[in-house]
Amino acid sequence: MSRGWKIAVVVAAGLGIVSTPVIWLLDGPGAGQLAGASVQAAVAVVALVWAVLQQPSPAGPTDRADRTGAATDGGVSGIRRPGGRGRGAATAERTGEARGPNSVSGIDYTDSGHTE
Repeated sequence: MSRGWKIAVVVAAGLGIVSTPVIWLLDGPGAGQLAGASVQAAVAVVALVWAVLQQPSPAGPTDRADRTGAATDGGVSGIRRPGGRGRGAATAERTGEARGPNSVSGIDYTDSGHTE
């Protein structure tokens, strides 16, 4: 669940919990209002607990390279994330051999693949 949705659910649940006594105070409560207010409060409490217990969303996509070929002449045998961009996990296993200048076998976080 994204942070924005989590905040929205918490706010809506809070409003549901707070508005329950307001329903009771208006018009002299009857049995129907008691039942409705109880259900409203219970649903709001469940929504609040659910939103609070949600784990944060993953940081980003998961990149995986496995058993790649050889990298030659400045190539990358694995994963390239120029400038360290990308927030998810990156895993490279059993990547190919890197041959030649500026070749990378595994994960490349540099700004460019070539030095100048």
